[in-house]
Amino acid sequence: MFGLQIRYLSFFFGLISLLSFFNIIYSYYLNLYLNLDTYYLSLIVSLVISIIFYKIKITKKKIDIFDKILTVFFGYILLPLILAIPFYFSIYNLTFINSFFEAISGFTSTGFTIFENIKHIDQSLILWRSTTQWIGGLYFLFSIIYLIDIYDESFKKTLTNFISFNSSEVFKQAVKIFLLYSSITLIIFIILNIISIRSFDSLNLAFTLISSGGFLPVNDLSIIIKENFQIVILSLLMLTSFFSIFFSYNLIFLKNKNINFFYEDLHLIIYFVIVIAIFFIFFSFNNDFSISLLFVASSMSNIGFSLELKQTNLIFIFLILVIIGGSFFSTSSGLRFIKIFSLFKYSINQILSFSRPKNIYMNKLMFTKINFDFNEINKYFLTIIIFVISFFILTSFLSLSGIEFENSFKLSILTLMNTVNSSIYGLADFNFNNLHFLTKYTLIFFMIVGRIELLTILLLIKKFLFKS
Repeated sequence: MFGLQIRYLSFFFGLISLLSFFNIIYSYYLNLYLNLDTYYLSLIVSLVISIIFYKIKITKKKIDIFDKILTVFFGYILLPLILAIPFYFSIYNLTFINSFFEAISGFTSTGFTIFENIKHIDQSLILWRSTTQWIGGLYFLFSIIYLIDIYDESFKKTLTNFISFNSSEVFKQAVKIFLLYSSITLIIFIILNIISIRSFDSLNLAFTLISSGGFLPVNDLSIIIKENFQIVILSLLMLTSFFSIFFSYNLIFLKNKNINFFYEDLHLIIYFVIVIAIFFIFFSFNNDFSISLLFVASSMSNIGFSLELKQTNLIFIFLILVIIGGSFFSTSSGLRFIKIFSLFKYSINQILSFSRPKNIYMNKLMFTKINFDFNEINKYFLTIIIFVISFFILTSFLSLSGIEFENSFKLSILTLMNTVNSSIYGLADFNFNNLHFLTKYTLIFFMIVGRIELLTILLLIKKFLFKS
């Protein structure tokens, strides 16, 4: 039953072994021997599991969507267990729950950390933290393709412009995504080096930016970013996880450019420009505009990086930007802008149709000929309902666990939207290390919930509670 699904995960265990090998080489090159044995252990364990999973025979049974959802969810549990090995066996005496929490936080590109002082951590382990984000971002992109059946037809039609869903083309398309993801990471790394950020920080930031992660190689971003032009460039690079990963690819390589191929990204550009204009006109009087640009780009991309925030009254606005999120096929989280915009437009059309029944209102987005139907609107609405329910449950539990309500409210949003706690949201000093183990496991579960499509939760509930 699980042959095909297990083979799907074998690639990522193999990738963990490869990244473990790179960490070993890096440790030898810089004479960093403190945690060297842990990378050998993660390499061996991940490689053995990869080979075993790959050797399992593929079943002839047709795989249904519930098997795929469980496979992806299983991957979000098992892969971080392997990624937690260097944390658990490091010289820092981390407990299992703290090691697993750090690995899950990285793999889901959230960025919550149990380390209170990053400068005391071995450089190789800092690089490993960033690596967990990079492989997690890639896993998320592959999971979107793997679970494509649960998404609405308009998204599927858009993706067919970039990739094929033919079973015979699976390997070719996987290589295409991997190479594109890796190439963008390399480009970010080069650009960061050009703007005078040291190579070690550039590499860690590149892993973070492409995956929409939240781990920093230092305690404070201001240690790395000092000049205004660096702030602007970093802000723009954050948008690589805001737009579709295929956006830049098709701008360069697509021969017959059709505006329908870019309709979601064009909406995102308009959305970004409008938000930036609003901040420039109304909210830049106490801050340098480059700082506002950083805060907006960081929130929209669900990364969450920040410098010192002087306008605490804007925290709620930044949280709204986090909830909205970015592109459908990007590493950012959020409810997705195009879904919220489609739902809003459909609602307005329905209201107008009652006030002016003789008029015809088209449920079509700008820059595209694709109409979204009632079933798609139902999916968008269900996604929001599930988010509200998840948010209510998590906020209630965190409040009951002793965290004050305001912090529980903010932390719930950031957890479900996989965004790091920082001064933008008034949680820069929040201590995860001292949380009760049940609270940590709860955050782990909801970090995973935030990373998989929220609609999958409803499908699983329907599968197990209504089998008849």
